[in-house]
Amino acid sequence: MTARTLAALLIPPLLLLGPAPLAAAQESPSVTWGVRPADNALGKARPNFGYTAAPGAVIADELLVTNHERRALTFRVYAADAFTTSSGQLDLLPAGTPSEHVGTWVAFGQGEVTVQAGQTVPVPFTVSVPASATPGDHSGGVVTSLGVADASSGITVDRRLGSRMHVRVGGALAPSLEVRDLTVDYAGSANPVGPGSAKVSYTVVNTGNTRLTATQSVRVEGPFGWLSADAEAAALPELLPGESATREAVASVLPSGRITAAVTLVSMVPGGTALEPVVGTGDVLAIPWAAVISLLLLLCAALGLRARARARRAGEERRIAAAVDAALNRDRAVSGTSQIGRNTEAEAGTEAEAGPATESDEAVKP
Repeated sequence: MTARTLAALLIPPLLLLGPAPLAAAQESPSVTWGVRPADNALGKARPNFGYTAAPGAVIADELLVTNHERRALTFRVYAADAFTTSSGQLDLLPAGTPSEHVGTWVAFGQGEVTVQAGQTVPVPFTVSVPASATPGDHSGGVVTSLGVADASSGITVDRRLGSRMHVRVGGALAPSLEVRDLTVDYAGSANPVGPGSAKVSYTVVNTGNTRLTATQSVRVEGPFGWLSADAEAAALPELLPGESATREAVASVLPSGRITAAVTLVSMVPGGTALEPVVGTGDVLAIPWAAVISLLLLLCAALGLRARARARRAGEERRIAAAVDAALNRDRAVSGTSQIGRNTEAEAGTEAEAGPATESDEAVKP
């Protein structure tokens, strides 16, 4: 196997594995073969099939299939539309799933090809671009399929090996990305002065008619741009027209009332220049509940201490007032006793002045 064949086998084509019962199965569970675009007037050492064509154009090309086994192998060959998986890989629709675009444009002269041991066979096909095809990028691939029987499980596995195909139909290109459904959720920390977590969720949608790659940045900040923080999100895959990818990013940020998240996308058409940045924003209330609760507890404690101090002061004032009243009552009682004593002394003095009656006094009496 040459280095070129290995590269074509392991990197550019799509290696698709999935169990599917087949009528005819091969005996060996481990089979190796390779596929790659043929060298011709359309290009040499091509990593995949790529065409630029006008509506109604017909393109003739070949797929080379190499058998690395020591026996002949018979493959099914067909085309299918492409899609991006949730993991960001380009895949092709499985056999039996109807295609609507490139998968219907490709026609092979025959549905099967037999390749002798150690040989490479060209498999011709044509790409007929419909006259009604819309401008922009259309993606699919050509597939070789082989049924392999697993003796241990008795299951026949449909092993597929294919090569991508990108067809750019002439006309006005309108590359465009959008940020949709951007939401921000904030979860505070138990630490009254610590940062919380701002989770930013959003969907990136290719609303244009070309394949697009994009870099992204996520920034979370408080009012007036204060207390800002950056968040990391998983890289975006290449998006085909109409496809989307959902991402989440988490930033550590201090609560500052209302925080705003901004997602900035810088997209690029493969092989082209960067487009104008696209920004999506969203916000959420970030209330420092731990700090608020702590302040409320401190306020309650302060109010409690104040009420206790006021109660203690009121008690002291009552005790002082009672003591004053008692003292005044004692003074009044003492004053009253002294007055009674003086009145008694006055009466005694009056009696003394009158004195006892004398004989002369009695003699004057009739």
